[in-house]
Amino acid sequence: MLTPDQIDRVVTGREDDPFATLGVHPASKGFTACVMLPDATGVTALTLEGKAVGQLACIHPDGLFFGRVSVKKRQPLRYIAHYSDSSDYALVDPYGYGPVLGPMDDHYFAEGSHGRLFDKMGAHVIHHEGMDGTHFAVWAPNALRVSVVGDFNRWDGRRGLMRRRTDAGIWEIFLPEVGAGSAYKFEIIGANGDLLPLKSDPFAFQAELRPSTASIVAQPPAHIWGDDRHRAHWRDADPRREPIAIYEVHAGSWQRDADGNFLTWDELANRLIPYVVGMGFTHIEFLPISEHPYDPSWGYQTLGLYAPSARFGDAEGFARFVDGAHRAGIGVILDWVPAHFPTDEHGLAHFDGTALYEHADPRKGFHPDWNTAIYNYGRREVAQFLSNNALFWAERYHVDGLRVDAVASMLYLDYSRQPGEWIPNDHGGRENVEAVDFLQQMNKALYGAHPGVMTIAEESTSWPGVSRPVDAGGLGFGFKWNMGFMHDTLRYLQRDPVYRAHHHDDITFGLLYAFDENFVLPLSHDEVVHGKSSLLHKMAGDDWQKFATLRAYYGLMWGYPGKKLLFMGQEFAQRDEWSEARALDWHLLDHGPHLGVQRLVADLNHLYSSRPALHARDCEAEGFEWVLVDARADSIFAWVRRAPGALPIVVISHFTPVLRHGYRMRLPSGGRWREVMNSDAQDYGGSGAGNMGAVTADEEGWVNITIPPFATLMLELEF
Repeated sequence: MLTPDQIDRVVTGREDDPFATLGVHPASKGFTACVMLPDATGVTALTLEGKAVGQLACIHPDGLFFGRVSVKKRQPLRYIAHYSDSSDYALVDPYGYGPVLGPMDDHYFAEGSHGRLFDKMGAHVIHHEGMDGTHFAVWAPNALRVSVVGDFNRWDGRRGLMRRRTDAGIWEIFLPEVGAGSAYKFEIIGANGDLLPLKSDPFAFQAELRPSTASIVAQPPAHIWGDDRHRAHWRDADPRREPIAIYEVHAGSWQRDADGNFLTWDELANRLIPYVVGMGFTHIEFLPISEHPYDPSWGYQTLGLYAPSARFGDAEGFARFVDGAHRAGIGVILDWVPAHFPTDEHGLAHFDGTALYEHADPRKGFHPDWNTAIYNYGRREVAQFLSNNALFWAERYHVDGLRVDAVASMLYLDYSRQPGEWIPNDHGGRENVEAVDFLQQMNKALYGAHPGVMTIAEESTSWPGVSRPVDAGGLGFGFKWNMGFMHDTLRYLQRDPVYRAHHHDDITFGLLYAFDENFVLPLSHDEVVHGKSSLLHKMAGDDWQKFATLRAYYGLMWGYPGKKLLFMGQEFAQRDEWSEARALDWHLLDHGPHLGVQRLVADLNHLYSSRPALHARDCEAEGFEWVLVDARADSIFAWVRRAPGALPIVVISHFTPVLRHGYRMRLPSGGRWREVMNSDAQDYGGSGAGNMGAVTADEEGWVNITIPPFATLMLELEF
């Protein structure tokens, strides 16, 4: 018989070893069975083959049933619960099944070296010990009890008590006949004995559409991939020497359907992929698409790191989107956020009643800028959780890269903190050595397992070696955002042209460090929100000057060393600031100046991709040389881009309203230089001033050239 203490622990839902009480157990001269079925009036026990083996008696009014069963060996049973309304409910006893995880899982998990956690943790539909069902596993080492709850057990934590794996702090259970599509959460009694708010699964592969927050049991995508050619190309390529022009997209506001709703992944595929191909971009970078509770966070306050957001349909749809992009030759990059997480009660914050994923001390575990928690990178299990997530997106969804958000906030313990608000490291410094180690290990793991994938750091300081290999002392990223380029050039172009001569260094200074890292030049979403205005309205002057200057700026950027990134809408000179709450203003393309900017960006992309001189030495000083660096009085900049075996291209950018005829300058060599790009061309909405398609330099390279107002020219040597 059960002891009173056993009965009390089960009926109050505080049993931390449910397999010792529930299910079938040997007794004198046979076996007994025990099951918790609140509100039932009686329970019949059957074998899985359907043979009745006993009637269980209610031994506690809360619904605990117990009795002898006529079986010859310990085995799972099927219980038929009878209710007062004459209805019946059947379930297979989960406490008749052994564990799914093994001792090596415990070992590697505790060691922080498990590279396949997404195959083990969370909810997995499996066939186990002869039965179909779902295996659930969650890390909650300080919990007194953990249950999995859902529609399958009436969200009753007394009916889903999990097995504790003491060595690893993991709780697991196999629930027979629970299948894909089932909603679930974890009910946890914390370390101090308090019942916590229901928690979503940190490893959930699918989630309910907000504002609902349950996790969903999901099968891995069954999509049959057809992107071998695309992946083989990037696996064998050196991305530093490939054309990379990234179109940054917020999936919820690029376009909407006729009713103003989000597009599904399939609808996005039908519209976005052809558009990106036609525009000549090489990659799409999505603002975070993993599950998040709050739309205006743009996905940067993410909780469901392993689940594509339900806003855009199911995971299969996202797999189809990525495959479709790859088949069209377009890479897919995801914004990835290991820098912080929101403190919504259903999420990671105080997950088991303690600071588990975050630091207990708010001087290390709380981010004042975003009112969020900060991951404890020094905890092996947390670093492992994040690294596995990077591996997950590359493996499960074939993504081509991760742009890692807010890296600077991870690297510095005093980031956005005043003296006394942060804790120095063991050496007395401000560097977060635990975050450094995490980023290095993450990059090593990702590049080691998926050599065709790239990582890109948004790092806004001068931290050395961000894109240097780990074995050379770097952080191991493939690329780093060049925030200095963005800030310096935009500051320059916001000035009235008459003052630009006094700020010539805003453009030239960046070349002093342009090859210290493998840079991406970003004109991102952050520059067109929160009162900063659109790129068009950052340009000084009247409407004509704004459009001309923006076109010249794009020409400068596409001719400048570094990979390119442009946020959606800026390719057609969106006038208003971006808002996540509505679609872009596509009607602007009915107006010539906007259509002209769009045509220019498309032509720049195609020129950039087709000319090795413009991309093959983006990250190497050998590919760049100033032609005219000191023409500050004229606000003219000129340089040459080179690559082995390629024709050189001279880029000339001019930022005053003066039309300069016969401007004398010396090109790198004599010969005929063809005008392959003129941002002032009439097709782009310009005045059409230019050089009739080409200029010819004398033997020493001297040439008289027409330079339009607010314009960038590109000249390619013919002979």
